[in-house]
Amino acid sequence: MTKAQLIEIIAAKTGFSKADAGRALDAVLEGIETGLKKEGKVALVGFGTFATKTRAARNGINPLTKQPISIAAKTVVSFKAGSKLKDSVN
Repeated sequence: MTKAQLIEIIAAKTGFSKADAGRALDAVLEGIETGLKKEGKVALVGFGTFATKTRAARNGINPLTKQPISIAAKTVVSFKAGSKLKDSVN
């Protein structure tokens, strides 16, 4: 599903215009991003939890040249689905 398709569903369910639904979705996504930056975790009860994790620096191999390379440490976002979301998919 694309963002445009999700906006169409939001507009149909709420009666918002597509522009308003797009702004609402953007606001939700921005809120999740802000929460992850400030607190490192955003929990939506029943839906799931977004969290940041620190991935340690490690050594790897360039698949093209087969030369060893150093991969820097970085922060990544993970998502763990909540029970209601898991149940609705199965």
